Amino acid sequence: MKSDLKFFKKSKVIPIDRFFKNVLYDNKHGYYASKLPFGKSGDFVTSPKISFLFSEAIAIWIISTWELFGRPNNFNIVELGPGDGTLTKILLKSFERFPKFNSIKKIFLYEESNFLKKIQKKNINNKHVKWIDKFSEIKTGPVLFFGNEFFDAMPIKQFKKINNSFYEKNYTLDKKNNLIEIFKKAKKRDINIIRSYKTLKKLNFIELPKFGFLELKKITKKISKLKGCILLIDYGYLKPYNQSTLQSVIKHRKNNPLKNLGKADVTSHVNFKLLSEFFQKNRMKIKNVITQRQFLKSMGILERAEIVAKKMKFREQSDLYLRIKRLLSPNSMGNLFKAILAYKSNKSKFLGF
Repeated sequence: MKSDLKFFKKSKVIPIDRFFKNVLYDNKHGYYASKLPFGKSGDFVTSPKISFLFSEAIAIWIISTWELFGRPNNFNIVELGPGDGTLTKILLKSFERFPKFNSIKKIFLYEESNFLKKIQKKNINNKHVKWIDKFSEIKTGPVLFFGNEFFDAMPIKQFKKINNSFYEKNYTLDKKNNLIEIFKKAKKRDINIIRSYKTLKKLNFIELPKFGFLELKKITKKISKLKGCILLIDYGYLKPYNQSTLQSVIKHRKNNPLKNLGKADVTSHVNFKLLSEFFQKNRMKIKNVITQRQFLKSMGILERAEIVAKKMKFREQSDLYLRIKRLLSPNSMGNLFKAILAYKSNKSKFLGF
């Protein structure tokens, strides 16, 4: 299998999280550096693109959280990995119906890809939205972080445990420049991280979202300081698979993660039990992990659909309900996608949970 050498940089052997970080986020050759991956003409479709009702549900959840926190005169919203800006665009439109909230809210977009930033700025075009590279720019609280399909895009480390010894999966090139995988003895600091999590203890194949945890650590520090919460919606599991969940798509079809490098999306399933444990370790309170189906239904998405459908023609109604079915169906996104809420507040009666 011929590999593109540019993703190896100066390394001869590279852990898979570092390799796929280069593949996805390299400023020149990375997947997110030159390609719009969303929608029919892209490689995959996210919930905000499937139905505007998803984004409206998030808008209502954000406003209800502001009310739960006592309707403060300062309220910061941070969208993590905003895609093409579709969700934020609908949030802004929804917030206009709530003048008091709309007048005090501040929206920040946290995006690593300069290419996607340009697209977001073109689609949103709103002076009240600010793009940030670090959370230190948020000085006051409370602060609400939201990410839809944010954590699955964080490259993961993979390890095998053999006779209580840990070996990390790496990629290297053979003499013919073919990409091959090798397992090297794991570094002690990574072993210590693995052993610190009960969720990972009995597994023989371990996925560790080290990059993702570094990002979440910054977020939990900010929430702990200013008070607030983080809501993540993503596809994943509660019971570990004990095998690789690395996956790739191109033009809405499955792809070998080692083919079409820089041209195909590469993600992994989120271990929500591990995520819960991480938040608790960082002194955050958490709500039980629920399915996307449970969250959206409790947010009243079906009732909202009935109201919207009254003003539609039959064909539009059919399209609306087909899209909602995709979001809610246990055979589609309804159960595969989960929602997790971590917070630092004396208030705990969050809508939807």
